[in-house]
Amino acid sequence: MSVTTASKKVINGWAMYDWGNSAYNLVITSTIFPAYYEAVTGDGNDQTLNDTVTLFGREYVNTALYNYALAIAFIVVALLSPILSSIADYKGNKKQFLFFFCTLGSAACSALYFYDKTNLAFGLACLIIACIGFWSSLVFYNSFLPEIAAPEDRDKVSAKGFAMGYIGSMILQVICFVFVLSPDSFGITVGKASQLSFLLVGIWWWGFGQLALKRLPKSVPAGGTKSNKEVFAGGYKELSKVWTQIQSMPVLKRFLFSFFFYNMGVQTVMLVATLYGKSELNIPTMNLIIAILIIQFIAIPGAYTIAWVSKITSNFKALMITIAFWIVLCVIGYTLPRNGIYEFYGLAVLVGFVMGGIQALSRSTYAKLMPETKDTTSYFSFYDVTEKVSIVVGMFSFGYINELSGSQRNSVLVLVIFFVIGLLILFSGAKLQSKQKAHETA
Repeated sequence: MSVTTASKKVINGWAMYDWGNSAYNLVITSTIFPAYYEAVTGDGNDQTLNDTVTLFGREYVNTALYNYALAIAFIVVALLSPILSSIADYKGNKKQFLFFFCTLGSAACSALYFYDKTNLAFGLACLIIACIGFWSSLVFYNSFLPEIAAPEDRDKVSAKGFAMGYIGSMILQVICFVFVLSPDSFGITVGKASQLSFLLVGIWWWGFGQLALKRLPKSVPAGGTKSNKEVFAGGYKELSKVWTQIQSMPVLKRFLFSFFFYNMGVQTVMLVATLYGKSELNIPTMNLIIAILIIQFIAIPGAYTIAWVSKITSNFKALMITIAFWIVLCVIGYTLPRNGIYEFYGLAVLVGFVMGGIQALSRSTYAKLMPETKDTTSYFSFYDVTEKVSIVVGMFSFGYINELSGSQRNSVLVLVIFFVIGLLILFSGAKLQSKQKAHETA
């Protein structure tokens, strides 16, 4: 069954969810919360390379504990999404799940308002729950793409979602930036300004999420006579079925293997960048926030540029160029000097250009390669499980190498290996795709 691109109102509504939830990605994942976490778990001495904290009787390097907490959240998401996607496909109620996880994540963000140095476990619990809400909601959000956009429009629509996300998150970031940089003007402390930012993220995410939900179409149920118990237990069977179908699609299979490895690098860089800059490079919080804003600003034209490159070449070639660029960026990040603020700004410009593009193009490439099916959520669940497991491996690897070697720089070198493996697999997939197209036109 062919799919036609939905109305502009629906497309804009879909993109509006990115506008809302990307505030979590920017403020909680990338800027204010990591800096706040480092401040409340550190000893206040900028010369200390590895601050430690104690949780449940065990001592951790504070940055490594942060990485482990996020990895735990991604494990939960990877375990949940097959079950949830199966239910959503069968019942046709993915909008309800999107609402639930939007509410769960935004509430956890708001609860971070009460996190300070006296309740580390509470703060990490809220961080984990917010992460689960954000990434679980994306399982259902992403699965709307093949339902609202024709194959030829998916690159453009996917890029629009990311671009809207960058714009919306930057607006809220600037608002939070005002509080954090000028707390005296509002009669509050820097810490309270950060906590207020977490509360605003929850409100922003939930509010714009409701606007998106009003405009998104109702999904068509794919199930038949299955009982509720069979639907719930069938999530992993659906995942297995998708994997079995992928075996007969070698190009899609190689893309997913490649995505598994290069996504380890991309997502880990995005999740640890602020702590790396703060702890390893000793970049002041204000300069870190400026750098992240630079990344967000550059990411908007970057997403559209890479989508344009894919149009004049191919999705695989555009992805290979982008991955090669990421390898260079990791090497640059490894060699950055301590206190090198302007060097860090330069790296931020380069990262921003490829950050949104590789995510948007990866999502649309998968949507193009997957077969026409009613079980779109199950297919995107497989994609999301692949993504989350790769993040778990990336985050645990980064944290473990950090604790083992005493330096986050060594962890960056591991990311280079992930990118190289992903590039090689994608290259083989591109060659196979070219052979298939040549055979079809012969």
